Amino acid sequence: QICESYGESLLACEGECCSVFHLECLGLKAVPEEKFICAECKNGEHTCFSCKLPGKDVKRCSVSTCGKFYHESCVRKFATALFESRGFRCPQHCCTACSMDKDMHKASKGRMARCLRCPVAYHSGDGCIAAGSLFVSSHILICSNHSKRTHSSSAVNVGFCFVCARGGKLLCCESCPASFHPECLSIEMPEGCWNCNDCKAGKKLRYKQIVWVKLGNYRQWWPAEICNPRSVPLNIQGLKHDIGDFPVFFFGSHDYYWVHQGRVFPYVEGDKSFAEGQTSINKTFKKALEEAAKRFQELKAQRESKEALEIERNSRKPPPYKHIKSNKVIGKVQIQVADLSEIPRCNCKPSDENPCGLESECLNRMLQYECHPQVCPAGERCQNQCFTKRLYPDAEIIKTERRGWGLRTKRSIKKGEFVNEYVGELIDEEECRLRIKRAHENSVTNFYMLTVTKDRIIDAGPKGNYSRFMNHSCNPNCETQKWTVNGDIRVGLFALCDIPAGMELTFNYNLDCLGNGRTECHCGAENCSGFLGVRPKTAFATANEEKVKNAKLKQKKRKIKTEQKQMHEDNCFQCGDGGELVMCDKKDCPKAYHLLCLNLTQPPFGKWECPWHQCDVCSNPAVSFCEFCPHSFCKDHEKGALVPSALDGRLCCSAHD
Repeated sequence: QICESYGESLLACEGECCSVFHLECLGLKAVPEEKFICAECKNGEHTCFSCKLPGKDVKRCSVSTCGKFYHESCVRKFATALFESRGFRCPQHCCTACSMDKDMHKASKGRMARCLRCPVAYHSGDGCIAAGSLFVSSHILICSNHSKRTHSSSAVNVGFCFVCARGGKLLCCESCPASFHPECLSIEMPEGCWNCNDCKAGKKLRYKQIVWVKLGNYRQWWPAEICNPRSVPLNIQGLKHDIGDFPVFFFGSHDYYWVHQGRVFPYVEGDKSFAEGQTSINKTFKKALEEAAKRFQELKAQRESKEALEIERNSRKPPPYKHIKSNKVIGKVQIQVADLSEIPRCNCKPSDENPCGLESECLNRMLQYECHPQVCPAGERCQNQCFTKRLYPDAEIIKTERRGWGLRTKRSIKKGEFVNEYVGELIDEEECRLRIKRAHENSVTNFYMLTVTKDRIIDAGPKGNYSRFMNHSCNPNCETQKWTVNGDIRVGLFALCDIPAGMELTFNYNLDCLGNGRTECHCGAENCSGFLGVRPKTAFATANEEKVKNAKLKQKKRKIKTEQKQMHEDNCFQCGDGGELVMCDKKDCPKAYHLLCLNLTQPPFGKWECPWHQCDVCSNPAVSFCEFCPHSFCKDHEKGALVPSALDGRLCCSAHD
């Protein structure tokens, strides 16, 4: 960490930083007998690996073997940093080149070569490492960002615009040969130094890339291939060069030379036509153009073949994720745990045929509460503990024709049966927005986020179970339900109908579309809306579409009566509070009640009329009603029982002032 040199006799710090030092660099002659801890670990003030400022407010990377420290504000600037429940994984565990290619899954996998001076890492091999990086060891390098060249003396710019290929008044990049007309970029001519978008984003040239090179005072740009320093002749390796310099092989002349990014720009397909129409072209240059075009096609074919193999390999199995059995908390979100005294107790008995089962009258099941094994009267026979016991029917991940991966049941499932729990990372709204923003920046189009409450969202993207593979359908066979399990709200998937074995499991995402774009739906249902987030066609509309069409053609006037769905009040008519309510089944009656306000322990069976429709005195059908409580009276007992109130003359009983 002091001289940046590789070698033997390295002494490792046994503190948090995992750093190693030469004995001579520490001023030591022999390995100390006691435990060695460096100065930073002793005083607790570690230096931020990004901004290089020390402090006690820095946090350590969660990877045990890393030892790098960062200010949270510094590490959040890197799209390659990954935030987890235990902290964050720093950018040195994600390939910078792959992340720029928007391949985040590939970016975090494989062996890395890490920069000794900054939070940059690349996959080992010529495909990702930036040209001009200096290797210290097989897995440690100093990246090309640390070149000692100044911007003012490094770049040699082209004399034409990279957009329209014409000359004129050009805006020149300070770091590479790129030049542009300000109007082609739709900007005003800036003052002072300016860098193109590729240089601002940190895009680097790579080994085995075909480029145009300007060497010395030669007027002509010449085609060449960037070479790995270890693959060039020894006499070329021995030529003077610095960090940021890389050797190139010139086509035509077959010479080697060391250059830097300021004198090189990428060759693109079709550049062979650069010399077409020129009569006084040099034979060597013409040969160079032909060799460059041929080599470009060879490298392109190799790259496409490698990509095809990777796509074919990836098509055999779903994209990587971490399989978990229960929700994992991220950040400030908390999982609620209820006291045993707070958990509701149902009235089922162990002697019942299927206690707390699907077809039982279990009060907890009706109110979407899971029974607790220590509270439920049915004890071990209780059948309402599917979340806790993870009683999922066997299912398998399948590849669908147009909707990616899906989930298929291996056995038949009954209507109302528990299918799976939707699990993942529990995050808050702020973290959700950050993840969506990061996903858009990296061109990620698959989202696995499901809202539980306003500030509790399940993200099954990085971690989850088989439920994350369930596809959307406008005519689904499953639905999501929010259940209370041991005091905490969890999301389960339940069958909407009988599902035969071998059928794909689906549910309606009810997606709120992000931005103005809409995702096309490929569910194939008869009532498909065509897009995710758009309400599916109703069964009535689908079934009668042809009839309505025929009716218009025959010019018949037909009134189609649609039955209005009965709307009930949101508060109990007895106490005025909200919550879990029982609705009156009498036509046009909007009243609803708490079970306790009705002195009931479980919801009434069958069609039920509320107390408002029976006389308080004789229980005969009521004809006069108090508009503020369930008191009502029949024709024989209505006299003097109700009087007009001060509120618009509405009738009230003697219980109200």
